[in-house]
Amino acid sequence: MLNGEILTMDDFDLKGKTILIRCDLNSPVDRETGIITDDTRIKAHAKTVRELSEKGAKTAVMAHQGDPLFLENFVPLKEHAQILSKYSGVEVTYIDDTFGPAARVAIKNLENGQVLLLENTRYFAEDTRLFEDTITRSPEDQAKCQLVQKLYPLADYFMIDAFAAAHKSQPSIVGFAEVLPTLAGRVMEAEVSALMKVRDDPEKPCVFLLGGKKISDKYVVIEPVLKNNTADKVLTSGVIGMIMLKASGYELGKPSEILIQEMKFEKYLSQSKKLLEDYGDKIELPEDFVIDGVKEINVSELPVDASIGDIGRKTIEKYKTQLEGAKTVFFSGPPGIFEKREFETGTKEILNAISAAGAFSVVGGGHSIAAIEQYNVNVNLTSTGGGALVRYLSGEELPAIKALKKAAKRYLNK
Repeated sequence: MLNGEILTMDDFDLKGKTILIRCDLNSPVDRETGIITDDTRIKAHAKTVRELSEKGAKTAVMAHQGDPLFLENFVPLKEHAQILSKYSGVEVTYIDDTFGPAARVAIKNLENGQVLLLENTRYFAEDTRLFEDTITRSPEDQAKCQLVQKLYPLADYFMIDAFAAAHKSQPSIVGFAEVLPTLAGRVMEAEVSALMKVRDDPEKPCVFLLGGKKISDKYVVIEPVLKNNTADKVLTSGVIGMIMLKASGYELGKPSEILIQEMKFEKYLSQSKKLLEDYGDKIELPEDFVIDGVKEINVSELPVDASIGDIGRKTIEKYKTQLEGAKTVFFSGPPGIFEKREFETGTKEILNAISAAGAFSVVGGGHSIAAIEQYNVNVNLTSTGGGALVRYLSGEELPAIKALKKAAKRYLNK
């Protein structure tokens, strides 16, 4: 057991048993081609899948791809199956059905050691962010969803390996744990084991670097880590840096304003103003940006009729100074669009500064890990999680971990 509270693969003989496992294979996808551009998460889960196959389990994998805010990333999981096969060394069969008759027959027909990947759970309203962001439903109620009711009778065990989605209270994560014996997969086990040590006694000073384009999770965590003194400094960049600047009185310019509107991020402006009022001495904002790939502008030159692609030299140097004395560093979200060479400097230099600082460094999120690998940067822990990582480290009990603990108590008390 993990920490005496969570059942793991070591607690069961899985040979001949049907395992329904929730992984997080969600990966960056090229908008034009629909092809996966980074397979880090798939590679991580391949180890669990390979071990299940070697143990003789019959494995049906559930996973999602895409975020409701970015519908262009909603793609079938056929390529995911191919990549999972490559890294696991096991033939992973893909079926374009999640809980319909074809999927159920395929699960029933699994033989020992075989692996089946079901279709993208994001195609179904039951398993989008609906339950977390809009509708409050208990895990018991979520277990009544069709996704759960159609699949759970076919399985002996449910396995949660999706640490990156551990902060989501959704049927494919918490619903199955209500009706099946539930255990942690190797990814979940390894990450929680390591992060327990980080969260419970982080060395100070502790610096959070929050950037990227996906910001909803970051706004959940900023106030708790500042209020609880988990973080001594929060260095902002990416879209969150832009919104913080707008909240402090700057006009960004038409392209950035349109981006914020299209992504429905105006709702974070009032929260940003409150954060700056209460913790302004702990929150650092960008001082300059790179636009058009070559030109640097100071924030005093805003607004501009050009898209912002990266933080500028002044901001890079300011943030590097903050990192020099840090003992613990959390990084989630690249400062710029590092996939484009003209906008990679901020991400590259900040990550190299983290590596050189000698602090205990944790990097989380798909794009962040992709940047780590691209620049061959050494850090202490790369987590498959983004939002799950920062929420866990801020002290929040994640729904998936709560479900694992609850299921373990139920199983042991039988």
